[in-house]
Amino acid sequence: MANILFLVSDDAMIKYAREVLAAGYPDIELETAFFTKAVELLPSRIAKGVEVVAARAGTALSIKQAQLNISVVEIPITSFDIMRVVHEDNLYAKDIAIVTYSEMILGIDSLAELLNSKFFQYTMRNNQNYESAVLEAFQDGAEVILGGARVVEAAKRLNIPASLIKIGKESLLQAAREAKQIQQALEIETAKRGFFSTILDYAYDGIVTIDKENTITAFNPAAQNILKVNKSKALGQPIEQIMPQLRLGTVSKTKQDDIHRIIDLNGVRIMCNKVPIIVNGKSFGAVATFQEISKIQQMEAIIRQEIYARGHIAKLHFSDVVGESTEMVTAIENATDFAATDFSILILGETGTGKEVFAQSIHNMSKRAKGPFVAINCAALPAQILESELFGYVSGAFTGASKEGKPGVFEVAHGGTIFLDEIAEMDYVNQGRLLRVLQEKTVVRLGSHKVLPVDVRIIAATNKDLDLLISENKFRDDLYYRLNVLSLELPPLRTRTTDIRLYANTFLQECSAGLSRKFSLSRDAMQCLEEYPWPGNIRELKNLIQRLTVTTKTAVIDRALLTPILKHNRTGSSPVPSRNSRLIDEIKTALAETKGNYSAAAKLLGIHRMTLRRRMQKLGIEY
Repeated sequence: MANILFLVSDDAMIKYAREVLAAGYPDIELETAFFTKAVELLPSRIAKGVEVVAARAGTALSIKQAQLNISVVEIPITSFDIMRVVHEDNLYAKDIAIVTYSEMILGIDSLAELLNSKFFQYTMRNNQNYESAVLEAFQDGAEVILGGARVVEAAKRLNIPASLIKIGKESLLQAAREAKQIQQALEIETAKRGFFSTILDYAYDGIVTIDKENTITAFNPAAQNILKVNKSKALGQPIEQIMPQLRLGTVSKTKQDDIHRIIDLNGVRIMCNKVPIIVNGKSFGAVATFQEISKIQQMEAIIRQEIYARGHIAKLHFSDVVGESTEMVTAIENATDFAATDFSILILGETGTGKEVFAQSIHNMSKRAKGPFVAINCAALPAQILESELFGYVSGAFTGASKEGKPGVFEVAHGGTIFLDEIAEMDYVNQGRLLRVLQEKTVVRLGSHKVLPVDVRIIAATNKDLDLLISENKFRDDLYYRLNVLSLELPPLRTRTTDIRLYANTFLQECSAGLSRKFSLSRDAMQCLEEYPWPGNIRELKNLIQRLTVTTKTAVIDRALLTPILKHNRTGSSPVPSRNSRLIDEIKTALAETKGNYSAAAKLLGIHRMTLRRRMQKLGIEY
């Protein structure tokens, strides 16, 4: 059934309304029902999916008073409807009373002058007798009554002249537009609810939210499992009654975050983050996310094993970097120069361009080559665990913590290099702590006040636009300047097609040795590889070669074997345009439109003026 239902008085009106709405609103359903009959009809229609109902004012009022789970639109009475009935019934130069449930008819005063008539509007009150309303208007001097079917019938019983106000084209279209807007808004709201419901249902952390009255509004399955509190018993209850120790109402009232708080809640030891819900400076409640300390420790153990299993040794050198293109030679030369310094380096490049290869190579060519090389992926760890991995903790920092405590990677990497991969994914709180370590060259473990000096070289990497994240307040600009002392940009594979042959042959040799079979690529197959855009860069090319050497039965791989796989890889992707090219075009266009005014161009681009100057310098734009 359609999502929108129009209720009208009779079959003739259904026919007319269908003709009017056919072109723009063919999906709107039409039925005859008004007042109490409409109220009786709607529950079954709501069950079938009707979300919005449109009806004349009296029926619309009855539906609203019934408090049904449906949005109600009033089909208005317009000045066109009044003008039409005056013209059809020749009511010019008369004193006319309009008796309806509508509050006001727009344009009625101007219409009175145009038609040389006087109009008096009478709004029906709840449960008012139709005869009394008509009689009141007549006694006030009205010569003729205009209204709906019930009003006209009452006037006729009193022998008072009356004419029916019919629903006109303009009224139908206006109501249809409003109903459609409401229905679309409901769809968006439903999608949002579904989105947030999915997040709540599948979140690993417990999540509890309250409104400004401190009533629990969300209580996800993880919270239910952790706290052993049934969701149905928690929702709608005061937070102080269910979880007084959480003190979430205080966060809402003070508008102050309470981060990384370890508390006992319902007999469970948890680490909790609490933040207020602020909209336009006003607090509308608060949200708490939490996890059992024991679960955090288990997760830490798993992640620690994975990280430390890799060791702290950089195994790769610049001799392992494949590439003869001008872009790659330049990148290697720059990286070699950078290795001779001890400054922080920010490596920029798309996924699969070999950022860690360069990081290890820089370390092995630096004066820190004999020191540890510790790599950590900032996107792979939840914020709480990332904090303990970076900075470490002391014995007793939280229940179940190792008696010996645990050094963070800054301590482990002392005298060496830390590689912070996917730095853009680090949360804002840890960004602040990292900045302090870089500034002070000291670290303080969680649960301790002891300041430990550290001597490390930082190499960070990202495939994100940090300038954009800074403008969106997702990345600290002060941290950006600390990390971006030296900047190394790795070119994507599609911009250096001359290197594709080198990579392909290198990977073929590796696979041939591993499978004890010799493989080669035909000329047309190599051309096919050089024409492909490689959105996954070197990693995607290596995966392709490995797959081909396992699945092919011949020693020579030709275009016919490549094409189906590349077509499959290309599905859902297209040659990726250079991000720098797009940025250059956008900046030049903005500068041209503003005649070189940096402030105006920055405003047009939605960024800060200093961000614009920084991007221009980075991209080599002169204007």
